[in-house]
Amino acid sequence: MLALVTGAAGFIGSHLVDRLLADGHEVVGVDDLSSGANLNPAVELWRMDVADPALADRVAERRPEVICHLAAQVSVRASVADPLHDARVNAVGTANVLEAARAAGSRKVVFTSSCAVYGVPDALPVPPDAPLRPASPYAASKVSGEVYAGMYRALHGLDYTTLTLANVYGPRQTPEGEAGVISIFTDALLAGRPTRVFGDGRQTRDYVYVLDVVDAFARATGGAGGGGRFNVGTGLQTTDRDLHGLVAAAVGAPDEPEFAPPRLGDLPAMAVDPGPTRAALGWEPRVSLVDGLAETAAWARGRTA
Repeated sequence: MLALVTGAAGFIGSHLVDRLLADGHEVVGVDDLSSGANLNPAVELWRMDVADPALADRVAERRPEVICHLAAQVSVRASVADPLHDARVNAVGTANVLEAARAAGSRKVVFTSSCAVYGVPDALPVPPDAPLRPASPYAASKVSGEVYAGMYRALHGLDYTTLTLANVYGPRQTPEGEAGVISIFTDALLAGRPTRVFGDGRQTRDYVYVLDVVDAFARATGGAGGGGRFNVGTGLQTTDRDLHGLVAAAVGAPDEPEFAPPRLGDLPAMAVDPGPTRAALGWEPRVSLVDGLAETAAWARGRTA
C-alpha cells in the first residue's frame, strides 16, 4: 500500500511513518517543518503547507491508496489568539487534503480529531457519540474537518475514519498541545528548573502513549471503521498533581511543584471511552502511564545528553 501522511515530520506523524514502513508499506510524507523535523530518510518528503492548492497535483501524481491526515495547528491557546490562522491550517487544510484524495482516487482518509471537540462532557469517560461542543477555534476546526470528511463520503464515496485522540504523549513530543505538559514537566525536572501546577492540581486528563495511538492509525487504514468516529484513549483520568509526581519519579527528581492560579478555559476533567474502538478496530491501549513516562524520560535524557 502507498500511504501519504500529512504532518509526517511531527510528533505523532513521524512515529506513524515509522510504523507504516515497518509494516512494509511505501510512504510519502507532507510537512512544512514548522513544528518538527523528525525525518525518516526512507520517506519521500514534500515540504509544503497542507492548505497549498498545489498539493492536489502532487497527490494526483502518486495516487496514494490511503491518506493519514495529521498536519494541524494543535494549540488551543494559539487558536484563540489567531483563529484565522487556525482555520486556514485546520479547516482549509483538511478540505484541501480531502479534495486531493478525491481527485487522486484514494480509497480512504484517516482524519485526526481531538477530545477537545466534546467540550465540557456530561459524563466520563466520553463515548464517541457524545454531543460535540467545541469551545475554542481549534475544537471548532476539528469538528468542521469531520463534517467535511462525512460530506466527501456521501457526495463522492471517499471513505474516512475519524480518530478522536485523548492527550497523546511520548518521545519526540514538544510542549505545544494539550498533552505538552508532560514534555514541559520532563524537560524542566531534568534541567532542575521549577515546575508549575495550575489551580489545585485536581484537573484530570486521559494520557495515551504515542505508539498505542499509532497502532490505532495503522488499524484504521484498512476497511474497518468507515464513516465512524472512534476515541483513542485509555478511559482513565490522571490529575495534574498526580501526573507531576509520576513524571518526577520517571526522571528521578523531587516532586515539588509550585502552584499557580487556574487558567481561564481549562476543562476540569476529560477522559474518553475507547470501548467502541476496541470493537470496531480491535485496538486497545497497551502501554501503562508509568511505562510510557519511563520511555519518554529516557528519550529526553538522550536528547539533552
